[in-house]
Amino acid sequence: MNVLIIGATGTIGNAVRQTLLSETDANLTLFARSANRLKPGSREKVVAGDVNQAHDLDQAMKKQDVVFVALSGNLGTYAENIVSAMKRNQIDRLLFITSMGIYNEIPATIGSNGNLEYNSVLSSYRQAADVVEASDLNYTVIRPGWFTSGPVDYEVTLKGEPFGGHDVSVSSIADLVKRLTFDATLYSRDSVGINTPQ
Repeated sequence: MNVLIIGATGTIGNAVRQTLLSETDANLTLFARSANRLKPGSREKVVAGDVNQAHDLDQAMKKQDVVFVALSGNLGTYAENIVSAMKRNQIDRLLFITSMGIYNEIPATIGSNGNLEYNSVLSSYRQAADVVEASDLNYTVIRPGWFTSGPVDYEVTLKGEPFGGHDVSVSSIADLVKRLTFDATLYSRDSVGINTPQ
């Protein structure tokens, strides 16, 4: 299994990297602007690049089976670029991190002020989810709660269901990504929330 991690130097990208290295036999391609911060191991290669450059994405996507994305910034545009590159390179499986609240799915008991209708910061996360969901890729959009440290312990909610909790451990997100990487049917073409059980 060849996995491309876009945003490999970030908190979630790095956690997914470590989990896939320690718990699977996947080969990883690490894509980052600051690639000099990465020290690749024997099953890894590093690609320095910019998600706004089609050539950089095409270089990184050669012979990949799964593309995992954990970025911040202009996510709607990033998603458009990544989806287009995956189509050009005939890659089907996309795992894309966004945020809880993009569908106004956080109930008042957890803190509905974290929803998009009250928090415009989430608009780029929603734009990215809309781009991914409009594609014909085998995608899973992942909507985590606030990142915490701690063990793997999580529950998943589906799009249209109330979000289940405020927080989630980084290790839990990485575990879900590992499962999604090796099961192309798991939450296929769905958007899932992930949180620590209340």
